[in-house]
Amino acid sequence: MAGKKDKNDKSEAHDLPTDEELDNLQAEIDKALEQAQDGDNTEENAETSADQKIEALEAELANMKDQALRAMAESENVKRRAEREVAAAKTYGVERFATDMLTVVDNLGRALATLDGKAKDDLGDNAKNLLEGIELTEKDMMAVLARHGIKSVPGKGSKFDPNVHQAVAQIPSDEDKGHVAEVMTTGFTIGERTLRAAMVAVSTGPAKS
Repeated sequence: MAGKKDKNDKSEAHDLPTDEELDNLQAEIDKALEQAQDGDNTEENAETSADQKIEALEAELANMKDQALRAMAESENVKRRAEREVAAAKTYGVERFATDMLTVVDNLGRALATLDGKAKDDLGDNAKNLLEGIELTEKDMMAVLARHGIKSVPGKGSKFDPNVHQAVAQIPSDEDKGHVAEVMTTGFTIGERTLRAAMVAVSTGPAKS
């Protein structure tokens, strides 16, 4: 790929008129103007010839300047495309790895969700220490993902967004109608993309008595 880019750069550089070429062309125009002014104005053929030469030279100069502007614009476009590609590669290069790591995140979350407040209080010291280790591991895992641009999508109480949420049920709840009532599986985004949509139940509003 690098070799191809060098070839294109050389081609663009070859098409671009040099300052020397532009100066030489401008000098020819100036010389033709001087000759037209110094010559015998009564000789109509000579004047016509000089005017035609000047017109042709000015057209050539305008064309060379146009080529120079086009080459500069194309070079700037190539530079911007390259910068966008580098930024995208940096952001999304870990996408496949991140997708695989979500399984670990899910398992840690399920392990913690099996214990409610009372069950935790009933644990012995060793079990509590183990639980704290799992909680710390989950926290560190989320922090590592966030450093790489991977973030969890809004959960319970947020407005349902089809871009990041996947509705699997509609249930009555205290949440506003059209908002997320429960989260079955946490969703994640990477950069501006949805890495995995959150599986959610959408609220239909408070249950009618």
